[in-house]
Amino acid sequence: MTAPGARGGSVTAAGPREGAVTVAGPLPARPYDVTVVGAGVVGTALARELARHPRLRVALVEAQDDVGQGTSKANTAILHTGFDAVPGSLEARLVREGHRLLSAYAAESGIPVEPVGALLVAWDEDQLAALPGLADKARRNAHDGVRPLDAVELYVREPHLGPGALGALHVPGESVICPWTTPLAYATQAVRHGVDLHLGCRVESVTDGTGGGPQVLGTNRGALHTRWLVNAAGLHADTLDRMRGHQDFTVTPRRGQLLVFDPFARDLVRHILLPVPTALGKGVLVAPTVHGNVLLGPTAEDLDDRTATGTTAEGLDGLREKGRRVLPALLEEEVTAVYAGLRAATEHDDYRITAHPEQAYVTVGGIRSTGLTASLAIAAHVRDLLADSGLALGPARDLAPVRMPQLGRTSPRPCRVPERVAADPEYGVVVCPCEQVSRGEVRDALAGTIPPRSLDGLRRRTRARAGRCQGDTCGAAVRELFEQAHR
Repeated sequence: MTAPGARGGSVTAAGPREGAVTVAGPLPARPYDVTVVGAGVVGTALARELARHPRLRVALVEAQDDVGQGTSKANTAILHTGFDAVPGSLEARLVREGHRLLSAYAAESGIPVEPVGALLVAWDEDQLAALPGLADKARRNAHDGVRPLDAVELYVREPHLGPGALGALHVPGESVICPWTTPLAYATQAVRHGVDLHLGCRVESVTDGTGGGPQVLGTNRGALHTRWLVNAAGLHADTLDRMRGHQDFTVTPRRGQLLVFDPFARDLVRHILLPVPTALGKGVLVAPTVHGNVLLGPTAEDLDDRTATGTTAEGLDGLREKGRRVLPALLEEEVTAVYAGLRAATEHDDYRITAHPEQAYVTVGGIRSTGLTASLAIAAHVRDLLADSGLALGPARDLAPVRMPQLGRTSPRPCRVPERVAADPEYGVVVCPCEQVSRGEVRDALAGTIPPRSLDGLRRRTRARAGRCQGDTCGAAVRELFEQAHR
């Protein structure tokens, strides 16, 4: 049974089936109805949204070997309210709506979230004078809960703050979230409802099909045919856009380096501590994480190299200098990790989401640090663009919920739950003492719908090797379990 599709194609009325997850070999010869390029937090959200329409045959393709491997794995993990977005912009609307959607989805799916709130701290008279304007911007973005704090109340709220702060703007509703569990939850739900995920699949060319037929994506794994194409390629979105003949924006990789402090530092900070923002972004912040650590960063370095995710001594020294002013005691704590991510900055102040109906193509570019928060709203917006452009979606269905492993500090690990250990003794065998990760959790991750292809992927799914020893204690045991699963 089929329904009319765009450009002379058809949309298959498939029954419930689980999609394929492939990492090598040739791609299916049969055309997809929609292909989403890029399995970051936005691309996986799009695939999940399209999975709600069972008549569609959908593919999600990713150049790397895991979902969330690009910008999505190396951000500041904040669930933004959108209080400081440009009022009236598409980003402002989608972040506001996305905050509501993702808050509910996280609660349903077990994604860790902590609503700690934020403080924009003023360190001089000019910054203090800027706070009323930021409060007014927040109100124009329908965020009415912001209020100013004088220095006395500020230090009551944050007693470890460095000396000299003049006041702050309190922004309730700002939260921290797990940035790795989110795209994995989206992708897992999509695959369980029929989306095919092709990893290690780099798109190298796009050509129109002959006689109005499906588009042909040339990849390192061969040709993939699709009637509609959605570009969610992140740092490479402008490259794919040019393959389709457009030059609407240029991505400038903006590197953000961060320091991760030991959980012993967690009691030093109660809110997300933000500077007064500049044209380059929100600036260097101090923020707790849902895993119990404290983040300091990011830097904001515009580069030419889209692979430059290494940290530098200069960048980390600069972070320490800024952190010493904000939270001096933090610099006395142990640093357990450093990392850097690249944001897809463009020359525009807003997202670059554009439909090209004549090409059966939608580009989703310029999605910066707010993309995590806005992801579900972006997905719904793009779904509507596809429908308005001629894609026959067919009827929608509710998706069976997923329940992700509890990785947040406020939830007990399975080894601490007697009922779980009694039911399955593998949850009582701890392989990573720092993070209390059990052999049962590693086993579950390796047998998951989208299993990890690397030890880093396993760490994102379980926290194994993510503690203060960074794998010195558990590395050999975790590697042995990983290699056993891949023999």
